[in-house]
Amino acid sequence: ASTTNASPVSTSSTVVNISTSAVASISQEYPTYTILGQSQYQTCYPSSGFGVVPPADSSTESLALATTTFPEEKPNALVPARAVQRPSSGDASTSPLLPRATASKELDEQARKNIPGKNRGKRKADTSSSQDSELERVFLWDLDETIIIFHSLLTGSYAQKYGKDPTLVIGSGLSMEEMIFEVADTHLFFNDLEECDQVHIEDVASDDNGQDLSNYNFSTDGFSGSGSNANHSSSVGVQGVDWMRKLAFRYRRVREIYNKYKTNVGGLLSPQKREALQRLRTDIEVLTDSWLETALKSLLLIQSRKNCENILITTTQLMPALAKVLLYGLGEVFPIENIYSATKIGKESCFERIVSRFGKKVTYVVIGDGRDEEVAAKQHNMPFWRITNHADLVSLHQALELDFL
Repeated sequence: ASTTNASPVSTSSTVVNISTSAVASISQEYPTYTILGQSQYQTCYPSSGFGVVPPADSSTESLALATTTFPEEKPNALVPARAVQRPSSGDASTSPLLPRATASKELDEQARKNIPGKNRGKRKADTSSSQDSELERVFLWDLDETIIIFHSLLTGSYAQKYGKDPTLVIGSGLSMEEMIFEVADTHLFFNDLEECDQVHIEDVASDDNGQDLSNYNFSTDGFSGSGSNANHSSSVGVQGVDWMRKLAFRYRRVREIYNKYKTNVGGLLSPQKREALQRLRTDIEVLTDSWLETALKSLLLIQSRKNCENILITTTQLMPALAKVLLYGLGEVFPIENIYSATKIGKESCFERIVSRFGKKVTYVVIGDGRDEEVAAKQHNMPFWRITNHADLVSLHQALELDFL
């Protein structure tokens, strides 16, 4: 890899050499899925039909920071880090500073799955469900602590694990979180949609009558995010239809905004905020030793294949998740149709939706750091690649380059 100014990943081991005979042997033993060198990896579930692949030592790669290019402006200073105090949606005991969406990823999965999803009966099938006959492999990605470092910045656990300055780490996390919620609230209707969150952008599309929204005023249409008027009114039939239509209008506008700015999130921000975001992303990449850039190598390699697809499944609510994807420069990698929020239904149910979308003939590979996705992968008999450190990301990219994945 070429040498850059970015901090390199701290690995110095030798690249794993996998012999042709080993690959041939593995292919015979596991003809239906993987040609990963199973003999060199331990199995997480000895009785199951797939292996969990821990990290293999790999050579050092000097990784350059991928920085979004925004119009050059000269703001006075970086926007100060200010915690946005929002009620937590889970166990926030890990840090007194934790706002709403930074609750521990170890939320009780069963509790989430028991929460009834609003409008599930009216859900429209994913518009992108037209199955490509050439599609062979679908990669199901977790977001936090897998593609990006976010939650562990806020809790300070990343600083503790890697010996970083906790003040800088937590401050950067809080600044990014503030920006995420500002984008979600200002541009993605999160104030309206927080209480009627959906799993997928298309889940209320069937209630959209196709009305022209060019001159539509969302701020004066009387929409209540709680939907209380629709649910408790004596004329529930009429108001319920009206409420669902206004809800669908908002999700349609969110799609339009995402598609317009997915490669230029700076267009949503003021000049000062654009500069602040650029500096913040640079600071976070330095603090995390180019974690995002390392993950992006694998994402872009998968994206370049005609027979593969990247899908994002996160426990963050859908609107903040979309804001995260935009602000971290991942909009080009993940079309909005490929982003799912497991907040309400859990990852296992999200996996079921994705399997119904792409079919059972496709091979699915799950990539994540948490127990939620690991258990869901086991339930669906999907291979699981665990991400716990930089070496895991480097090994993943090597496996992809060598066509083992």
